[in-house]
Amino acid sequence: MDIIFLLKGLLIGFTVAAPVGPIGILCINRTLSKGRLTGFVSGLGAASADAIYGCIAAFGLTFITSFLISQKLWLQLIGGLFLCYLGIQTYRSRPAGHAASARGGGLLKSYTSVFFLTVTNPMTILFFIGIFSGIGLGKSSFDMGSALLMVTGVFLGSAAWWLSLSFGVSLFRKKFSDDSLAWINRLSGIIVFGFGVFALLQLL
Repeated sequence: MDIIFLLKGLLIGFTVAAPVGPIGILCINRTLSKGRLTGFVSGLGAASADAIYGCIAAFGLTFITSFLISQKLWLQLIGGLFLCYLGIQTYRSRPAGHAASARGGGLLKSYTSVFFLTVTNPMTILFFIGIFSGIGLGKSSFDMGSALLMVTGVFLGSAAWWLSLSFGVSLFRKKFSDDSLAWINRLSGIIVFGFGVFALLQLL
């Protein structure tokens, strides 16, 4: 097993997670309103989904891949509606008094909601197939151990991004008043809702 596959996976995972889309907006908002732990755990939901799709691509599970792609419209519909729902919930939410209020069931809900949202975007798997093919998938040196290392790297790389984002954003949390956080919630909600509407419009 070559450690280079782990390093490549780290880079891929970090790169996949870094673009600020609806997931990033949600995690930033949750970090500001509920604390760094909630923001980070939300990001772990996305990292877990990335690892699952990375695993499917790395191990060549063509049946599952074909099924996900064939159900793209339904998954996009579900994902779009869920984005709209999260946008409304974010818009209406009130800032938490302190980060300690985010634990237990709240953390599980934060994790599962982002995991579900990320996993309803099966086109991510095409990205992983393309990247993995370009860096060694299918070559004689790419075996089961290499695939495991790469998928592990994808998860760790993605998690590293969400950790950096949540801790970075949390440094500014104390500079915002409750009124400011409320407006951030509203703005974040509108943006996330907009992503949902855009996803639904693409189905037409």
